[in-house]
Amino acid sequence: MTRIVITGATGAIGQALAAVYARPGNQLVLHGRQRDVLDALAASCRTAGAEVELSHVELGQTRLDDDSALLTWLESLCTPAVPDIVIINAGINIDIGEDGRGEAWEAASRLLEINLRVPMAMGNFLGKRMRAAGHGQLVLMSSLAAYHGLPVTPSYSASKAGVKAYGEALRGWLAPHGVGVSVVMPGYVSSKMCHEMPGPKPFLWQPERAARFIAKGVERNRARISFPFPLNFGCWWLAVLPAAISQRLLTLFGYDHDHDQGDGAHR
Repeated sequence: MTRIVITGATGAIGQALAAVYARPGNQLVLHGRQRDVLDALAASCRTAGAEVELSHVELGQTRLDDDSALLTWLESLCTPAVPDIVIINAGINIDIGEDGRGEAWEAASRLLEINLRVPMAMGNFLGKRMRAAGHGQLVLMSSLAAYHGLPVTPSYSASKAGVKAYGEALRGWLAPHGVGVSVVMPGYVSSKMCHEMPGPKPFLWQPERAARFIAKGVERNRARISFPFPLNFGCWWLAVLPAAISQRLLTLFGYDHDHDQGDGAHR
């Protein structure tokens, strides 16, 4: 029985990933905040032949000095043995507002908690236990925005850059001990969160296509699972070019506060 944990399973990518892994021989641990969506997803995955366990633990409400709820849940995931694959997918987004006034710090702080601090806590805890067991794979959800910060979503970009760097470091630390780490860097995948993000959405993928691509990369233990190629190549150049040129290109392509925007939403 292959045990697979997916956080953010009620979002578009999370649901599509659950569907990809829903087959006989797999035990899915699905985490999500939308209970009705999670229940429906669980029923669908069970119909496909998978065993399913649900979790509603609040990942983004732990205090900086008290992670007991999160750590208790992670400990339960490792009983009686560490999971085979953990996909850390939950995330939110905010932006600077349609008038460019800037992000509310309370919202930015919450985003950093959910998008960066929780994945780091999970990687730290589970990485140690997978290292001791000599097997397992961590999959961290970053973004192509990690290559160069987008002016309209500074906190989101920073959180995904942090996840990218942390995942790369974990891979180097854990690889000699039989543990895989993959960093996923999607472009635009059709979802509520995606469509509420400001700026254009070039090379938009459907969640099902993204999930199949991610699963293939995880199976091969690829260090970086980034897509689609044209946008990945362009974003990579934003990191390589002088910052002044990259920033001018982002403005030219429409990633500024003069374009329509929306509220944050879960992946």
